[in-house]
Amino acid sequence: MTGQTSRRALLTQVAAAALTGLLPSSVLAAERLDPWARARWIAKTVRAPAFPKRDFPVTQFGAKGDGLFLNTSAFAAAIEACAKAGGGRVVVPAGRYLTGAIRLKSNVNLHVTEGATLLFSTEPTDYPIVFTRWEGTEAMNYSPLIYAYKERNIAITGEGTIDGQASPEHWWSWKGRWGGKEDYGWRPGMPDQKPSRAALFKMAEDGVPVEQRVMGEGHYLRPPTIQPYDCENVLIEGVQIRRSPFWNIHPVLCRNVIVRGVDVMSHGPNNDGCDPESCDLMVIEDCVFDTGDDCIAIDSGRDADGRRLATPSQNILIRNCTMRRGHGGLVIGSVIAGGVHHVFAENCELDSPDLMYAIRFKNNAARGGLLEHFYYRDIKVGQVSHAVITCDFNYEEGARGKFKPILRHVRIERLTAKRAFRVIDSQGLPDAPVTDIELRDCRFEGVTAPSVIAFTEGLKLANVKVNGDIVASL
Repeated sequence: MTGQTSRRALLTQVAAAALTGLLPSSVLAAERLDPWARARWIAKTVRAPAFPKRDFPVTQFGAKGDGLFLNTSAFAAAIEACAKAGGGRVVVPAGRYLTGAIRLKSNVNLHVTEGATLLFSTEPTDYPIVFTRWEGTEAMNYSPLIYAYKERNIAITGEGTIDGQASPEHWWSWKGRWGGKEDYGWRPGMPDQKPSRAALFKMAEDGVPVEQRVMGEGHYLRPPTIQPYDCENVLIEGVQIRRSPFWNIHPVLCRNVIVRGVDVMSHGPNNDGCDPESCDLMVIEDCVFDTGDDCIAIDSGRDADGRRLATPSQNILIRNCTMRRGHGGLVIGSVIAGGVHHVFAENCELDSPDLMYAIRFKNNAARGGLLEHFYYRDIKVGQVSHAVITCDFNYEEGARGKFKPILRHVRIERLTAKRAFRVIDSQGLPDAPVTDIELRDCRFEGVTAPSVIAFTEGLKLANVKVNGDIVASL
């Protein structure tokens, strides 16, 4: 066992012990009768970090908002000064600020004011190699556009814009062939991520130490926009996020996280809106997601790496969010080998002809993650192009693996859908059925195809209408 592996195992044990101590016995008792008692506890427990009332305008450190001057050093100097003073706000005034990677430090609130835009460089050399997690696998790769590692009390706030400047000419073509199409700028003969992606996953399966999984130049693995890694007390609030190279908001191994009032619109490949990975105690609220992939996708590590770290995502509350374009709206997986449990979603609206699924679960026999205790209520679906609800164990590797995927204890109440191709598409595996899904007081209109139910046990319906008729089965 490497030193890093033993350290991570210890952190996992400490986190588990801390959770047991934090969750009051009264909540444990109450949730046996009402699972939403835990959701109320999450809302009460998760709190935004507080910062001293000190401002450090980036312009006082040499920053220029002309859209041309590279401000990387100025931002770093402002953040360093703020941290050394004991914390406060690093303020970005109105203007267009070109910059490379920004690295946050403890007790620093990066405040992007209304009228301010962070324009992130499209030069990969402006993003140093850092310890990160890429598609559920730890690696040494390009820094996320805004990054923090092992920090405490950090924030990104304001009404300004974070613009990754990704396009078919920059970053997006690295995806390579997309769904059988030559989209996003890639053409035959151009480099893409596929060889390095496969090599990284193999290194993880072979147990290669993370410090030896060096990607970066020549490997074409795109960085996410925002990634706090192993941080505590994180707030991301109010900002607009546009044109991300990869995933938009990606907290990893974080505790006590709030994503609030954020507007994400980014339609590139793998442009997921918010992907909490192996996080504990998180609230996502009052956000708008309009994305090129899943709107919210909760993860916990891919395959061997996810099992090595063995840290689930848990105690996550999603409320008052709007989902427009995307593959799925409220999604679990697919990089969930570490498991996911106790996720709550309420008062969300999902509506777009370009949204495939409203509620989506993705697992397979290569992951084998334990997924349980999911509670959804008061969900309004305008239209989706595929199924309102899908449970997919055939995703990517499907049955090709030796780890049994598990999905159980799913409760969906008071969901209404105005237009959907089908109600549910639930497909487990012959030796790993999906189990224990309950729909209660739900209404589905405009349904034109029958549901698909395969290797699914314990599907319960209570006061469910499809096209105006009460149904006893799907």
